[in-house]
Amino acid sequence: MRRPALYSSSRRTSHDPDGRDFPGEINWATPPPPQTPSRLSRWFQHASDHQFYLLWSVVGLLALMLAISLAVPLRPAARPLTQGDINAAVLKTLETTVLPSPAAKAYDAIIPSVVRVVGQGKSTKNRDGKEDAERSVGTGVVIVDKGVILTNLHVVEGAHTIKVTFSDGLESTASITSVQLENDLAVLQVHKIPDDLMAATLRSTADLAPGDRVVAVGYPFGIGPSASAGVISGLQRTFRSPEGKQQMTNLIQFDAAANPGNSGGPLVTMDGEVIGIVSAIYNPNRQRTFVGIGFAVPIENAAAAVGMPPF
Repeated sequence: MRRPALYSSSRRTSHDPDGRDFPGEINWATPPPPQTPSRLSRWFQHASDHQFYLLWSVVGLLALMLAISLAVPLRPAARPLTQGDINAAVLKTLETTVLPSPAAKAYDAIIPSVVRVVGQGKSTKNRDGKEDAERSVGTGVVIVDKGVILTNLHVVEGAHTIKVTFSDGLESTASITSVQLENDLAVLQVHKIPDDLMAATLRSTADLAPGDRVVAVGYPFGIGPSASAGVISGLQRTFRSPEGKQQMTNLIQFDAAANPGNSGGPLVTMDGEVIGIVSAIYNPNRQRTFVGIGFAVPIENAAAAVGMPPF
């Protein structure tokens, strides 16, 4: 019986010169296994593909940028701004924009500090059974935000009760704390004040000159608050009351309309700063109407009545 052949997986078949086979040295001739690429070779292949796609991406981006630059026209360089351009813009603004007048700005600045002052006498019953009280109406200006007010003495002198009405409508009684007879001034302290009470800004009169614009704010004949604009007509004027009882000196003369009820109110600059307290008007006909000459006590003298230091 013929023996089956033995196979080895390690060596190829050997043959005897006489044609005999040697067991244990015969190897099946099998095809070699497929070669698996190494990591390094795979990396180089991947890198080559990546560089290929990257190259074409860059080419595409450059082509897109070129197309955009050809499609969009280049903007011309901006022309430098000249003084003529600026002047034209300012002129256009002035022609198309309505600006508030200087007098309106002055009024807005001072009005939170202006008050209505009423001096009331004792109530008496008339024939109809109604109670009447003698009244004098004037104006005052807050110069300290704790409720210190300057007004004219003739507005509150002899009053049984003094009532003050603030710009926001709040009413309070007040007391006279000091007077300055030579300038017809009185200092009031109110008993109740608004939470946001504003004191007026005071300004030195040292550099005032005739022709400077001013505004008088007050309650003429109890109507107001009212504003009237004018100019300073003169400085260091003297005024004697129609009855000849009092003479005041070093006054500011102005032509902004003032009437009974303006007494004690502020005379202000176009910035709304107080330069004087309106105290008198001149009328040769002894009528209680304005003829163009008003007088104000300089604020330096008026502030001295409160003990405030000079400018």
